[in-house]
Amino acid sequence: MNTVRLLLSVTNEDNDFQLEQVKGARRAAAQCGADLEILSAEDDGILQSQQLLQRIQCSAELRPTAIIFEPAGSTTLPHVARAAAAVGIGWLVLSRDADYIQELRSAFRIPAFVVTPDHREMGRIQGRQIAALLPRGGIVLYVQGPAHSKAAALRYEGFLEIKPENIQLRALKGHWTEGSAGKAIHSWLSLSTSRNTEIAAVCAQDDSMAIGAHKAFEQSVHELRQSWRQIPFLGCDGMPQTGQAWVRQGLLTATVFNPPTAPLAIDLLAGFLRGGSMPAPKILTQARSIPELATLIKASAASAK
Repeated sequence: MNTVRLLLSVTNEDNDFQLEQVKGARRAAAQCGADLEILSAEDDGILQSQQLLQRIQCSAELRPTAIIFEPAGSTTLPHVARAAAAVGIGWLVLSRDADYIQELRSAFRIPAFVVTPDHREMGRIQGRQIAALLPRGGIVLYVQGPAHSKAAALRYEGFLEIKPENIQLRALKGHWTEGSAGKAIHSWLSLSTSRNTEIAAVCAQDDSMAIGAHKAFEQSVHELRQSWRQIPFLGCDGMPQTGQAWVRQGLLTATVFNPPTAPLAIDLLAGFLRGGSMPAPKILTQARSIPELATLIKASAASAK
């Protein structure tokens, strides 16, 4: 197999999941002998589109063999996908559905597929974690990803499917970063109505936002009627050096492990390029609770005694 040139476009360079995507992609590319270029879209879908089109439109000898990208905006860039396919560049979408994938596979002789978490199931797992930790119910601060994010919407839908009726939500918006969640929590805490609200837990749609919320409570402890140290903080993504480490350290009570999609996408692509079969149009990764739900139930029962 000739040298494979891969282009990975991540949404930003601040989020712990995106950082793990890059680490995993570098390992996978090295294992299959591929060259790898990394681009950050800086949470800007328009910038991401421009960056990718620039690489697609360069001279043939400099074009990537395949583009692997996680959408930074509200769409999966169908016009960019078709431009890439037209010049023979493979198109792999991460962490989001793309309804045009079958069209690319049928019309062009390129690898094209989606590798994505089951975001709705990840939300369901968080709903089960909250149910285990708060059997008596209560008010939960729920920190969501950005409004345009399909992943955020699906995780929220899954959470609502499982959330017990005795759990009330106060939803705040973040941007998949620690700083954005910190600002959202600080703004909420500054409201006069917040000072009389007893919070039972804080649940964020990713670990970086969960730790940002934790720090915001720590910095604002003088404004609270209750001890924030008694509040469970829940995150999602569960990367080894961040979410899982924060659970071990007691900063987070629980997280949901979301395996990085980029290394799996590269492994599947490499197998195809070596003469293997085309991967399925959509591959789902499997999430799991950290710690296990049984452990959370036991811990909740023990604390209630």
